[in-house]
Parts: sequence; structure tokens; C-alpha cells
Amino acid sequence: MRRQRSGLIQGIGDDCAVLRVPKGHEVLITTDFSLEGVHFRRDWHPPEVVGHRCLTRGLSDIAAMGGEPRAAFLSLALPPKLQQSWVDRFLEGFLKLAKKFNLPLAGGDTAESPGGVLADIIVLGSVPKGKALLRSGARPGDRLYVTGELGGSAAAIEGLIRGTAKIRPEEYPQHFHPLPRIQVGRILREKNIASAMIDISDGLSTDLAHLCEESGVGAEIRSEAIPRAKVGKEQSEVDLRLALHGGDDYELLFTAPTNKRVPGRIAGVPVTLIGHVTRYKRMVLTQGGARHVLKPQGWEHFRS
Repeated sequence: MRRQRSGLIQGIGDDCAVLRVPKGHEVLITTDFSLEGVHFRRDWHPPEVVGHRCLTRGLSDIAAMGGEPRAAFLSLALPPKLQQSWVDRFLEGFLKLAKKFNLPLAGGDTAESPGGVLADIIVLGSVPKGKALLRSGARPGDRLYVTGELGGSAAAIEGLIRGTAKIRPEEYPQHFHPLPRIQVGRILREKNIASAMIDISDGLSTDLAHLCEESGVGAEIRSEAIPRAKVGKEQSEVDLRLALHGGDDYELLFTAPTNKRVPGRIAGVPVTLIGHVTRYKRMVLTQGGARHVLKPQGWEHFRS
């Protein structure tokens, strides 16, 4: 029964998986690496957390397109001396999150790594034909919104690097157990609310720049409107720098025309208006009445 609902006809056991895509749908495919020393550290992150976060990366991309996840493929390259218990716990975290979305693990591969752990996640999804929410749909005058709160994951990373305090997973859920916004993305598509969308995995400033570039527009956002995460035992609000540039949030940034009503909560997730789209191809941050050029300063691989 589960295979029929998910569209998985044949999974692990054959040379290829066999999937059925719903009639009238198009296929979404995304792939992401999780690399030890780049995306996680074994001395900081329990194996269950690494598995959870690995799958979140792929699911968040599907959410950003307004899609429905259909199957996951996981390839692992593992150091020869890695304990089997670490792998078992990694899979436990991975499969626990997959179960939330009735997502089958349909295949993958394993290999020996000469160094650290490398995990490659591929997620297949689907979306009704012609309905995928792209980065290129924003138009001047559209309003800009974000889901959830920003900066919590970056605050955890900063604390781990500094080693100034014990970082407890329950006090930093945004980092250790982020939740992909699949249902929010689907509702935004189904109700035809969003005109463009992207997930905020690289930081608000950088992902906003990606959306603006693909749409050929600019943006103006208000610093005081950006929803900042509350973290730690004292639930202190993170600083604006982390909310703007920290990344690793897996929230959604989307635009909507002014004639669309955008609820304050979607599927229980807060949605906040932070600014608007402009015709000028630059990003501006307003702060205390002053206007500043906003440059993308989030995560970028290979940046010197």
C-alpha cells in the first residue's frame, strides 16, 4: 500500500528503482552533498542529526518548488574504521524524517572514503505540469515574505566554533532538527499565492540575490521586519547579521503580488512580510530610516 501511495513500484533490490509519476505531473530532481568538515562534524553532531539534516537539504529544495517528494536515493562514502553503530544511527535519523513525508528510500550506493564521511542525497519529487514555483517569477511591486525565523542555525554553528558554551540540540532546533517546509510550499502553489520562491539554505542575503538575478529585479527589505530566531537557554534573539547572512535555515523566501492575500501562518508556520520587489537591479536594506546597499554575504562554495 505504501509503495502505491508513494509511486514506488520497485525499490532496493534491482539495478534501478521503478517509479510512477502521477498523471499530469512533471518530475523534480535535486541533489546535495553533506560533507564531513564542511556541513557537519562528528564531534559536534550526533549521527541521527547528520542523517536528518542530510535529507532536509533535499526536501527543502522540493518544498521551494511547491512540489511533493516521491523518493530518495542515498549514497554514502565511509572511512574504513567508522563504527557500524554510527551508520545505523545515521540511517535512523534519516528514515525517521523520511517517514514523516511517507518518503521511500528507493536506492543508493556505498563506497569506501579515504577521508571523512560523504553523503549524497538525491530526492525525486513531482509537481502538476507547468506549476513549479521558480525563482524567475518575481515582478516589481510584488511583496517579499519569509517563513519561520532566521539565524538560529548560524547561531549554533558560531557557538560551536567558539566553544564558549555547551550547545544543546533542544535549545537550537533550527540547526540540529530543521524541518523542510513541504506543506507550506504545496499550499503556496495550490492556492496560487507565490509568484517566485527559493529556500534560505545559503542565507537570506545570498538567496534573495539568487531570486532577484533569476527574475531580473531588485528588492528592498526592512531590517526590523526580519524574523530573528530565539536560541539558547535564555531564548535570546539572534543578531541581525546572522539572520541576514547566516544561512542553513531551510525556510522559504517567496514573493506574492499585492492582490494576493498571504496568511500570517500557513500550515502552522509563521509567515512574515519583510519587503518588496523593485525594478532597480539592486538590493536595499532599510534600517532606522537609513537605506543601505545590501550585498550577498551568505554561504558560497569556492569563495576566496
